[in-house]
Amino acid sequence: MGSRIRRALSRATLAAVGAAVGAAVGGLISRQAASSGGALGALAGATLADFRSDSAGVFGALRPDEDDEDGEAEADAADAAA
Repeated sequence: MGSRIRRALSRATLAAVGAAVGAAVGGLISRQAASSGGALGALAGATLADFRSDSAGVFGALRPDEDDEDGEAEADAADAAA
């Protein structure tokens, strides 16, 4: 339970930091840009937090599963025996 709370707080922190940075950069341009920058910064921070919390990492979807490698090895052995 404690790890879930820490993970949620970490995600919220990164989203808040992203919003603050986005609003500061947008505020250099105009008030409306500050609002848009804050929203985009929060989205970027939440996305970064989601990637960081994933155990597989950013490129986890591109890595082959270890189960697939075992299946390929068995298929290769069957082909060699035939």
